[in-house]
Amino acid sequence: MVDGKRGGGRDRLPYPGNEAEAAAELEHLLNQSIAGQMLADVPLGAFLSGGIDSSLIVALMQAQSARPVKTFTIGFNEAGYNEAEYAHAVARHLGSEHTELYVSAAQARAVIPNLPTIYDEPFADASQIPTWLVSQLAREQVTVSLSGDGGDELFGGYNRYFLGAGLWRKLAPLPPVARTLAANLLTGFGAEQWNRLARLAAPLLPNAWRYANPGDKLHKLAGVLHARSPDALYRHLISHWREPAELVVDGREPATPSPDARFGFVERMMLSDTVGYLADDILVKVDRAAMNVSLETRVPFLDHRLVEFAWRLPLAMKIRGGQGKHIVKQVLYRHVPPALLERPKTGFSIPLDQWLREPLRDWADDLLNERRLREQGFLKPRPIVEAWQAHRGGRLNRQYPLWNVLMFQAWLEKQTG
Repeated sequence: MVDGKRGGGRDRLPYPGNEAEAAAELEHLLNQSIAGQMLADVPLGAFLSGGIDSSLIVALMQAQSARPVKTFTIGFNEAGYNEAEYAHAVARHLGSEHTELYVSAAQARAVIPNLPTIYDEPFADASQIPTWLVSQLAREQVTVSLSGDGGDELFGGYNRYFLGAGLWRKLAPLPPVARTLAANLLTGFGAEQWNRLARLAAPLLPNAWRYANPGDKLHKLAGVLHARSPDALYRHLISHWREPAELVVDGREPATPSPDARFGFVERMMLSDTVGYLADDILVKVDRAAMNVSLETRVPFLDHRLVEFAWRLPLAMKIRGGQGKHIVKQVLYRHVPPALLERPKTGFSIPLDQWLREPLRDWADDLLNERRLREQGFLKPRPIVEAWQAHRGGRLNRQYPLWNVLMFQAWLEKQTG
């Protein structure tokens, strides 16, 4: 029997081995999964972002392949949004046949009018744009591509896993007035002002403190300071609108099933992400973008044996020293030098905040028009217009809440002609 607060539910057998044995088993299971996923009678390759998960998938693919693995990366010229240089370094070290394409902002924005058709629903993960672009790039050479999706949810890769519990410990004792004051201080500067300040201070900071676009994260933190429980904190962390039901006419947010209370807070977040965010966002995003260009994607981390293994591991083998995916890194560092990978997690993002204020401003103005929203009758105009005015004026970065609305509006426009 395992105490849930220390890493598992009572019905889950704990992993019996030490860390070295766990790393060896993880590599064995991944190799098994990749060997099966690489069986194809058509050209095959892999997405490579230069991050932990995709780098490990490519490293193990290359170890099993008699020829260079074809790898693909999309790059952007905007500072803070480009991982292509990291992917290039990993590809060079592993000897993969690497293809990278630097996409202009205009090329990326040209995808937006097609999103309602590609996804066939109001799907609003902004990384859908680079996902479609890298899928299109890969399809020029291969018909099947492997990806590193699932590693974050199974092995504790998201910032909220190793920051959430610590944040709650500091937040719980604070009275409401102190929380409000802290939130006001964090939002006193616009997100882009924080980002500029961070870029100036970057040479003085250790790598672990260098986050991509920290202003966005600080504004996100300000929005969660009013949470009254750990699970409420998690919901705030994953929600773009604090109270989504207040956005929809006659709307009511469905109850979110709570994971088994026998799990600790961090594992509850990981489980919720696995059955929710991974299944309903990440996998949908990649699958529909890829299938739109006739590319099949495969996900080695989601082999059922790997998932079962991951949930037997103690949390300390996943999250350690304020960083996630500890055990995954132990395997990866056998194949790729740590120096090529040790940097803050950035995700697969685009400079959406800047685009909405500049080249996409007229498009957004039209879709977020107060009269239009009121006449349509689906969404309540006031919170949307307030968010748009704050973002457009540079006071707040509301790119992701607004993207939710914009994708609904774009989809609705497509349906109604």
